[in-house]
Amino acid sequence: MSQRGFSVVQAYLHQDINLPKRKTARSAGYDFEAASDMVIQPQSLAFIPTGLKAYMGNDEVLYIYARSSLFQNKGLILTNGVGVIDADYFDNPTNEGHILISLYNLSNQIVTIHKGERIAQGVFAKYLLSSQDGFTSTKRMGGFGSTGQ
Repeated sequence: MSQRGFSVVQAYLHQDINLPKRKTARSAGYDFEAASDMVIQPQSLAFIPTGLKAYMGNDEVLYIYARSSLFQNKGLILTNGVGVIDADYFDNPTNEGHILISLYNLSNQIVTIHKGERIAQGVFAKYLLSSQDGFTSTKRMGGFGSTGQ
């Protein structure tokens, strides 16, 4: 396996999932697509499956950002502003590291996301540790607030 990249989770292996791609040579973000059609009710939250997981070095993170047109065109925002996918999320035993995009519909209209629609972008980055780090060993067992549980 290479240093960083994407693969399809088992449940979506035969569902024509596209691996994220950058659209230009100078793009930082890899575009994520919805793995299935989803309807988001007005003033409601939805977790959009991507069918993907990401692998990276131990000192790296994948940041997830909403596509800029998502709010402008559909009234959708990423619920936590920026998603953080840690290296140990990959292949965790609870959900295999499946990346879900958490979107909130601020509008008063029903919004439909279609399979293959680009909904987010991911940016890989290295991070630094504090000299007082002293973390406690925790085994990741899921996503969305699972660290340390």
